[in-house]
Amino acid sequence: MIDPTDQGPTSLLLVAGSFCPVRYLVASDLHYGLQQFEWIADEARSFDAVVLGGDHLDIVGRAELGAQIVLLSALFGRLADLTTLFANSGNHDLDARQEHGEKAATWLARLDPRVATDGESRRMGDDLVSVCAWWEGPVTLADVERQLAADASQRDELGTWIWVYHSPPSESPTSWSGNRHFGDDVLNRLALEYQPDVVLTGHVHEAPFVPGGSWHDVIGDTLILNAGRQSGPVPAHIIVDTDERIATWCTSSAQETVQF
Repeated sequence: MIDPTDQGPTSLLLVAGSFCPVRYLVASDLHYGLQQFEWIADEARSFDAVVLGGDHLDIVGRAELGAQIVLLSALFGRLADLTTLFANSGNHDLDARQEHGEKAATWLARLDPRVATDGESRRMGDDLVSVCAWWEGPVTLADVERQLAADASQRDELGTWIWVYHSPPSESPTSWSGNRHFGDDVLNRLALEYQPDVVLTGHVHEAPFVPGGSWHDVIGDTLILNAGRQSGPVPAHIIVDTDERIATWCTSSAQETVQF
């Protein structure tokens, strides 16, 4: 089991001007699954960056939320010792209401500053990674839109522009639950407007595993990815390689690849 307080050796990877190309290990919707977090930590050194795409907490009662936040905050700091870590909020991570009335994952803002969280954008070599907050109202949405507009002007044509955005787009196989779509139509609009290379999502656990669903989709020139969620010690995950421009989806029963 991971000891999140263990201070292992610090990674030598620099966020800016570091190795290029970059390999990302991507997972989401772990919902306080400590075995799956353990697997991520075991694999972290093999990747230039780990992306955890929201819904880190479990709100159905495995443990009190405050205790979950304390443990995961320490764990994220431990992961930051091993590699570069990006972690955004999902709808299950909201722990406080802001002055304007909308909820936010305020605990993410208190993480180790090496962890890139909601509203932050960082370079990995030539790549630009934009970490977007889960929004539930117009104030937070306006913050996300300002972030992406500013990042568009800093985009490096030689690199890959990646968004970490918890919800998949509306009317997409990546948002299909088997019964209905649970997507975000704002993402459809933003992706068409800015055309990032890759958007890393989650939220709809079933999408890659049900008829009519998928772990990948395309909006214009933008590749949308959703690894989905599986039980067991190894999470469903995606490996994104910006040299080969390949995304590989890995589960307990399948491995598939798509080019971007």
